[in-house]
This record gives sequence, structure tokens and C-alpha cells, in this order.
Amino acid sequence: QVQLVESGGGLVQAGGSLRLSCAASGLTFSMYAMAWFRRAPGKEREFVAAITWSGGSTDYADSVKGRVTISRDNTRHTVDLQMNALKPDDTAVYYCAADRTYTAQARAIRARTMDFWGKGTLVTVSS
Repeated sequence: QVQLVESGGGLVQAGGSLRLSCAASGLTFSMYAMAWFRRAPGKEREFVAAITWSGGSTDYADSVKGRVTISRDNTRHTVDLQMNALKPDDTAVYYCAADRTYTAQARAIRARTMDFWGKGTLVTVSS
């Protein structure tokens, strides 16, 4: 049974930082590209960041570029999202997702259908 379990969410003041982590189990982690999405209150789910199976390519939504870094550890089966300079608009439930693809270009991941999803972790940024 595949499980993606997010952690690290919480309440932070604007300008602060958070590091989200996603622990994967039940799948061959290195065969999957990984991504983070988010859903803000009253809004559609949106792409945040993606990383290829090797970690060699990353992609970011324009709204977070320069403030967010995605990384993965294929030994520990984790993918992290370091978020800095947080804004109230970053308030959302953040979801980890896995996509079985060997694409070398992370920018191709955001449009793909994800194979597995986590249950999400809530990030609240106060002004």
C-alpha cells in the first residue's frame, strides 16, 4: 500500500520559513517524480514545485519561484519543500504527490496526472 505522509506544516508569521517533508512508502521511490501542490481556502488546487526522479531537474510555480526549494533523498524516500519569505497568500493545505515517470524535465511534471497523493499538511501564514 502506497503512502505519502506530509509533515512540517503549521502557523508562521509573514516573512518566516517552514520546511515541509513528505515520507513515501510502499513504492519504488526512485522510479517516481515528486511534486508539491496546494489548495488555498476557496480556491482550486495548484502546482507548487516538482522534482524529477533523479533530482536533476526542478520546476516551480511563478508564485513561489525564488522563495521555495524542492529536494529529495532517494535513500530516505523523502521529498522536502523549503519555503522562505512566506506570505499570507501561501496559506493553504500542501499536498505531496508521486508520478511514475522518468522524464528528465521537471517542467513536464506539473501537467501530468499524479499516481498517488498524500493527505496534506496545513500551512497558515499570518500577516
